[in-house]
This record gives sequence, C-alpha cells and structure tokens, in this order.
Amino acid sequence: MDLEREGGRGANQLRPLDCSRNVLNRAHGSGSCSHGETRVLAAVYGPKAGTKKNENPEKACLEVIWKPKIGQIGKADKEFEMILKRTLQNICLLTAHPNTTTSIIIQVVHDDGSLLPCAIHAACTALVDAGIPLKYLAVAICCCLVENGRIILDPNKMEEQRMKALVHLVFPSPVQSVLPEGSKEDGIITSLSHGVMTVDDYFQCVKHGRAAVAPLSNILTKKLQSQSPSNQSVAG
Repeated sequence: MDLEREGGRGANQLRPLDCSRNVLNRAHGSGSCSHGETRVLAAVYGPKAGTKKNENPEKACLEVIWKPKIGQIGKADKEFEMILKRTLQNICLLTAHPNTTTSIIIQVVHDDGSLLPCAIHAACTALVDAGIPLKYLAVAICCCLVENGRIILDPNKMEEQRMKALVHLVFPSPVQSVLPEGSKEDGIITSLSHGVMTVDDYFQCVKHGRAAVAPLSNILTKKLQSQSPSNQSVAG
C-alpha cells in the first residue's frame, strides 16, 4: 500500500481530535469526541443504587451499551462494547460507589476509522462530566500494519480496510491528568488486534502507539480542563 495519505498526513500524524463535555441535557454526564470525521457521543446515567446480577456488591457495576449509527448491533459492535466495558472497569475507582450501577451509552454518529479509540475518549469525557472517580484517563490509538511492514497511526476507514493487520492500544494517561495528582502509569490497559502480524510487528505497533500517547493525552486533558474550572473528576 502506498503510504501517501489523505490530506498529506505522515505515517505517525494523527487527525484533528476534539472533545466536548455536557452536550446532552438529561444525562448525568455526557461527552462528544471526534477523530477527523469519526464522531461518537457518550452519555452516563448513575450511579444508581444496586448492582446487576452476579456483580460484586462491594464494588460499583458498569454497564456499557453500544449503539451503531444505523441498524442493529453487530458482531464487531459487540466486541467493541465488551472491550470498552473492560477498559472502563480498569480506569474507574469501583470501590468509591459500592453496590451501585452506572450506565454508559455509546452512540456512533459517524465511523471514518479508529472508531474504538474515539469511543473510549468520548466515554472518558462523559465520565469526567458526570463526576465519576477515575484513577486516570484512558488514551487510545489505532495502529495499522501495511503490507510492506510500515506502520501508520489513526487510520481512516479506507486505510483500515486496506491494511494487513491493525491493533487498538489503550494506555493510562502518562501526563498530569485532570487533577495534579493524576496517575502516571504507562502500562497497556487494553490491546485488541485483527489480522495477522508477527510478535515483532506487534511490539513495533506498541512503540509507535506509545509515542503518540503523550500528545494525545495533552490534547484531551487541556480540553477537559478548559471546560471544568473545578477539575474534580479524576483521583490520583
């Protein structure tokens, strides 16, 4: 695949990212995030008393509902829904509100590639807006492996469809989070791959993805800080 990209983007150049809080009136917290033309809305309801069946009442329960742009939820959507739930379970302080359930509704507005990272950032924005205690923000990136072995970041939909393989990586924010005491952990929270790649290919994707985390995190936290003078949603 030719590495010439739409808009003249370099292999490691990300599309413009934007996020906004408090975009829905009736939700307890809400957020909108866009990566280029990809856009996702997230709404948070809760915490409400009681947990779901088979959940630990000594911790908070998170319910994630993924809604595609049109039609019924498909296999790929279900996978994203499951991965998103696991990711949010890792970043939320589940002991802060035991025996409660918080619902996170994800609405896909438009999918032009890197949909899961966009949804993760929208969900984080909505959780911060709802005042749900977080250990740190989740920062996500999609890395694609081209047939010639090169790696590109933040692919659009056409690029995703032409790739040999791709991997979604989610890291905890490595920089100062919404609170000065924000976590500085740098391990991988979530990793989801599709296609065929070698172990070396995978670790090259991790290397490229990790390099993009700091600027991504800076953008996200600056936007959240600019929209919230009190900055009371993330715990260190």
